[in-house]
Formats: sequence, C-alpha cells, structure tokens
Amino acid sequence: MEHDINLNIHYTAPKEVWEKINMVYASMPYWAGNKDEPQWVGEDIDLRASVEPSGVQIWGNMPDDIWEKWYSTLKKKLTELLGYEIGEPEDGYEFKCFE
Repeated sequence: MEHDINLNIHYTAPKEVWEKINMVYASMPYWAGNKDEPQWVGEDIDLRASVEPSGVQIWGNMPDDIWEKWYSTLKKKLTELLGYEIGEPEDGYEFKCFE
C-alpha cells in the first residue's frame, strides 16, 4: 500500500525533457496535480513526485493491485519518451547524462 521509489531520471535533465515528463505524469490515471506539484489522488490513493539528487522520487499510498499496473505503465511511457530504460537505480538502471 505504501510506496517509495526512485527512478533513474537525473535532476540535470533539460527543461524540454521535464516538460515531456510532465505530459506523461498528466496522462496517468488518478492525475490531480500540476507541473509544479505532481500528484495522483483517488480512493486510498495519494502519490506525489519530486526531483531529488537520487532521481525522480515517487512516494505515497496506492493499493498494490493498482500500483503494479500503474507503475509498469509509467515506466513504459517514460522509457519510450526518453529513449532509455527507466527503472530504479538500486536495481541496476543507469542514469543518462543530459549534457
């Protein structure tokens, strides 16, 4: 029910990358945020996202059965958008340098 993950999207990504990421966020079920405060809300659902030195952090509550599909879809959409595989750095997913 409670989730706290980091994704391998580096905080130094350029503005145009963040704009695209925000479009993916907004396309996800339960979207209730804005570009400055990504949030997803529903019954027993309250997730938020932020950009941290360790990557994009998403944390909060979502029932596990919904989370599995939601998280899988988010990673798939971000992978297609950014052109490299998105996942958790602790699972071996590399950061991409945006220089």
